[in-house]
Amino acid sequence: MSSFLSFVSLFLILSSCYYTLIDGVFSEQPSMIVSTKRMEKTTHLHFYFHDILDGSNPTAMRIISPPNKSVGGFGTTFMMDDPLTEGPEPDSKIVGRAQGMYALASQHEMGLLMVLNFAFTEGIYNGSALSILGRNPILKKVREMPIVGGSGIFRFARGYALAKTVWLDRKSGDAVVEYNVTVSHL
Repeated sequence: MSSFLSFVSLFLILSSCYYTLIDGVFSEQPSMIVSTKRMEKTTHLHFYFHDILDGSNPTAMRIISPPNKSVGGFGTTFMMDDPLTEGPEPDSKIVGRAQGMYALASQHEMGLLMVLNFAFTEGIYNGSALSILGRNPILKKVREMPIVGGSGIFRFARGYALAKTVWLDRKSGDAVVEYNVTVSHL
């Protein structure tokens, strides 16, 4: 009986060293971390974003308008489902969609808050996505925004996106923006 109790005690001690309960049954974490780190990959992507606000088939629409006393449209918010293409031409091959929203988030300059996913539909990236959450000062020639995550091939992604406006219709707000993206992922 004594050896059985010793065995049970040893088992309980060893198992408690292997897993630490956090918040009860909700999650467990190994207390001894085994290194299984895989080599990270760096991927460079180049595509064009077509943001169309007018016409018969807009890809972005205003969902919140600011109060009358808003400075420079501050607070205006748009929802989008914009095509991502290989080239700047509207009939260029579609490689994905930019889905999310952006808002005029600055009272002092034309600065957008971008909350979006680049959802890819072509090649090895089909079904994968990159997530951006950041500031886009649209009057600057080149803007940098952070890649804060991803899914599929881009799981655990981090990196940056450089945006450059290629074409803008100031009357309608329609624009084509070139994106150069550098991302590290597993």
